[in-house]
Amino acid sequence: MIETGMIEAEIPHLRRYARALLRDREAADDLVQDTLERAWRKRHLWRPQGRLRSWLFRVLYRLYLDGHPAPTRDRDKLIALDTIALDPADRQASNGLQAHCRDVIAAIEQLSPEHRAILMLAAVEQPSYRDGARMLGLRVGTFRSRLSRARNQLNEILEAAEQPAAAKEARG
Repeated sequence: MIETGMIEAEIPHLRRYARALLRDREAADDLVQDTLERAWRKRHLWRPQGRLRSWLFRVLYRLYLDGHPAPTRDRDKLIALDTIALDPADRQASNGLQAHCRDVIAAIEQLSPEHRAILMLAAVEQPSYRDGARMLGLRVGTFRSRLSRARNQLNEILEAAEQPAAAKEARG
């Protein structure tokens, strides 16, 4: 039987994953709230021999794929770094890092929701393949292949974005 304390212990993990997916604190909290409500209503479906965290992540993942509200947060707010105390050389390096982070975030946004969800789970929670598959209700081989495809797709998007920039620098 699920007790509220058991679920409460998983909330920080659910929030971190939801925020990584949606990049918006309020939307992520809404997704977590919806996840907790659905999990509580369907708590009779959880098997005590299973891992509660995996089951809750599976509920969150399915709600996300079912079209939970898309992120609305301004990308620049997500990666704002404190540059006030930096000297000019550090500030220039920080600006370069911010630009790279914006490129990566933009590339992640181009991934399908399924690929984005798997990539963010791997990045945020860093589960084993077996645990990640369990969390999303997939077979291990399916999880591994989707994660591999997501990584490859992300690399292709980033490389394609770099090619026009390199050509522009060569001309300029």
